Amino acid sequence: MKTREYIETEDRYNAHNYKPLDVVLERGEGIWVWDVEGNRYLDFLSAYSAVNQGHTHPRILKKMIEQASKLPLTSRAFRNDQLPLLAKELCELTGYEKMLPMNAGVEAVETALKAARKWGYKVKGIPENKGEIITCDGNFHGRTITVVSFSTHEPYREGFGPFTEGFVSVPYGDIEALEKTINKNTIGFLFEPIQGEGGVIIPPSGYLKQVRDICSRNNVLMIADEIQTGLGRTGQWFACDWEEVRPDVMIIGKALSGGFYPVSSVLSSAAVLNVFQPGEHGSTFGGNPLACAVAREALNVLKEEKLVENAREQGDYFLGKLARIESEHIAEVRGKGLLIGVELKPSAGGARRFAEALMKEGMLCKETHENVIRFAPPLVINRQDLDWALQRIEKVLMMP
Repeated sequence: MKTREYIETEDRYNAHNYKPLDVVLERGEGIWVWDVEGNRYLDFLSAYSAVNQGHTHPRILKKMIEQASKLPLTSRAFRNDQLPLLAKELCELTGYEKMLPMNAGVEAVETALKAARKWGYKVKGIPENKGEIITCDGNFHGRTITVVSFSTHEPYREGFGPFTEGFVSVPYGDIEALEKTINKNTIGFLFEPIQGEGGVIIPPSGYLKQVRDICSRNNVLMIADEIQTGLGRTGQWFACDWEEVRPDVMIIGKALSGGFYPVSSVLSSAAVLNVFQPGEHGSTFGGNPLACAVAREALNVLKEEKLVENAREQGDYFLGKLARIESEHIAEVRGKGLLIGVELKPSAGGARRFAEALMKEGMLCKETHENVIRFAPPLVINRQDLDWALQRIEKVLMMP
């Protein structure tokens, strides 16, 4: 089948809940992917940061095959030999006492919200069903009913009500608004250290430290969604590390499996995660041996291949070069590590046409929030490949 036939088949039989670029990929290796007609592209999205280690990393692939041939799934009705090791290694890496494994990132967000609420009622002593969790304008934490309940982006909400109660939103990066909103029934503050889907929005310097201080003073859980920003993407293991801040609850996913399998986790203290009793929360696939074996190797690759350090070094270089492009369309270039957004002026006509033009130049990226091009290549990328990409980015941004 040719590209057009695949697209027509998908459009006929698949729900239209995405608007992908019209490229049909069939294989990938490292930073490169190939379509069904043999054309090669440099991947500058990394499956929304799920393939930080690069496509089909050989070490992770080998581990996945090994475990799949032994025991892929047990359910949590029984124990397996991989979950204890992943739990130990994750807790030792991050310094948290406990972890709770899930699958998709939004499942981990829901898990964190449930844990926080129960902690608020059972530990903090908030009256039952009176608790509130503060979120941020412009947030993106997934698309379940509860999560879209506190989204401020109307397309995520339209037609999906009624919504889950108990959430209140404040402007992102506004520390005064956060402090004024906290009250005796506030359970936690859920935020992204950098808003990726929101357009690579970076809060003011010192914001995370101020959040930490306010949450500590008010006995409010600081809940960081590091699903996209964590595991090396910003040039630190976690984006909160840039301000040496430790959240009470940290949510991770995406690159936790190197793109091979849905794996996510909530990390926190025993006081928070021990609120769950048997039967109160779970997942048939969460913590399965295949997922855990893959995640363990994915973490090893990040550590042993020094991909966090490479993201910091290459990100500084890339950001500096992008900032020097003299295009009439660019309003701002911003980012940390290899999570970078190029915001375009309204007169540019939207970011989609630039993403489509870059595809024709052999580069794959995606627009976000209409007027921002998000660049997030796999963390294995080198200087030579960045220069190759920069030539094409500058060419496209200079078009009328």
